[in-house]
This record gives sequence, C-alpha cells and structure tokens, in this order.
Amino acid sequence: MMNKPSIVLGTWSWGTGVAGGDQVFGNYLEEKELRPVFDEAMKNGLNLWDSAVVYGMGASETVLSAFTREYPRNEVLVSTKFTPQIANEKAENPVAEMLEGSLNRFGTDYIDIYWIHNPADVERWTPYLVPLVKKGKIRRVGVSNHNLAQIKRAEEILSAEGVHVSAVQNHYSLLYRSSEKAGILDYCREHDIDFWAYMVLEQGALSGKYDTTHPMPQGSQRGETYNPMLPQIEDLVNVMRSVGSKLGVSPALVAIAWAIAKGTTPIIGVTKVGQVQDIVRALQVVLSPEDMRMIEYAAENTGVDTRGSWEMPMI
Repeated sequence: MMNKPSIVLGTWSWGTGVAGGDQVFGNYLEEKELRPVFDEAMKNGLNLWDSAVVYGMGASETVLSAFTREYPRNEVLVSTKFTPQIANEKAENPVAEMLEGSLNRFGTDYIDIYWIHNPADVERWTPYLVPLVKKGKIRRVGVSNHNLAQIKRAEEILSAEGVHVSAVQNHYSLLYRSSEKAGILDYCREHDIDFWAYMVLEQGALSGKYDTTHPMPQGSQRGETYNPMLPQIEDLVNVMRSVGSKLGVSPALVAIAWAIAKGTTPIIGVTKVGQVQDIVRALQVVLSPEDMRMIEYAAENTGVDTRGSWEMPMI
C-alpha cells in the first residue's frame, strides 16, 4: 500500500500523437528536455506519476518509462489507466490486454494504481479488474470520471470479491466543482478513498500566465477551449494574484494550495524544472479561511463551465 500522496505529477502532455501533448497543449517535448524534470521531482520526493495509454496512444507511457526504469521499482509509483473507448472488444479480458501493454512499456510486473478511465459501462468493465488485483498485477484500483452512483456501483462489484475502490480521479478546480457539489468528495472522505483532482490549473488558464492580451497557443485544443473564457476568468485570477502576493506565491500555487485545502490530491502536469520547484513551494502554502472564501466567491461569479467533452455531468 502506497502512502497517501500530497501531489501527483501528470504526464498527459508528454509524448505526441492522438490526444498527445502536441495536439492538446500545442507543444511537444523530447525525452532529453523532460529528463531533468523527472529527476528534479524525484530528488524532492515527488515520486507518483500519472499517465494513461490514451495519452498519445502509449507515447506518454513510453516517455515516462524511459525514466522510471532508471530507478529502483519500489522508489517510483506508477499510475496509469484502462480506457474503454480504445479497448480490444475481441479480447477475452480487454482490461488485462491493455494492462499488459502498459506493463511491457514500463518494464514492470505490476502497476501501483490502475484506473478505469471512463465509466462507459461500469457493469461490464469493473469485474475485469478483480483477477488482475488478485494476481498482483495491480496494487490499487481507481475509477476516473465516474459520478457518485457509478463509484458506489463499482465498489459494490469489487467488494463482493474482496477488492475495493481506493481512489477517485475527477476534474476538479476552482472553475469546476461538480464532484464536490455532487457529494463525491464527502463520500470519499467518509470511506477513506483518495480523491485525485485533475485540471486544477485548467490547463494553465488559472496559472496567471494567460490573459486576453497573452492568450494560449493558437491551434491547440486548450487554446480553442480557454481563450474565449479568459475575459470571464480575469477577475478570479486577479483575486488569486492578490492572495498570492501576500504569501509570496503565484496564482498557480494558490490554485494548488486551494485544492489541497479542500482535502484533494492535485494532479499537476509538469514539463519544466521550475514547475516542479513551484509544486514543492505549493506544499508549504497555507490559505486562511478568508482567502478561501474570497477565491471561491470570485470563482462562482465567473459564470464559465469548463466540463470537458469527455466528461458526463457529476450532478
């Protein structure tokens, strides 16, 4: 059993291809550019890395595995996912088949935490996890992009076989608190389930780096999504900047500190050494109750909906 992480490092933007970093984020980084990022994180005790087969159709895992293989297996925690939409329908156990591809890429015989990436069919996909856990190929089970009813049903299916949901990974940020409003955070807290929050920075929209005069890269998926929202987000970012200035940190670190204060484990994508160093600083940031109220009030007043096209409503 892994210790509860404080921050997870995301690698969605690592690698190229379908749903890869070049398409989604508008940039592509090679292994030589990412290696110092990985090493800096490991040096600072940030050793939990999140990927998925669908990120670049194996490209993200391939880049990440080039680094994880250089460390003792017990020093690196690997999180990756089964995505139903790209499963081999003809396989006897489609989950096992996709998992084997991940195991081969990482050069390991187990994954620390393995997720059902989307709930496409909870009744169908969840049972496939049971034999993989019992064989030791999966240490922990997680469900991602599931609503509360689907999380509960997955737990019912697994617990009947002595396996349990140990983590939930959903989109959660100041701009998208659907999982909180739906009672998922409360459910996780009550059942000792870790809640991993992805898109805490909304792909950079809450980093303080972008505004109407400094938009996201043209032609990228995130630019198409967030650039039209930047005018509405501006007041929120200004409040975050004001709160951050008192603490000597950036708006990005305020967003991360907020997610931690809400009892979640943020997944933060990293592509630069400086970002890793910022995350280390974010772990030391403590927001006051008044800071939290100000930020959340400004967030509620943005009027934006950042739910992704792949996400179902949580409520």
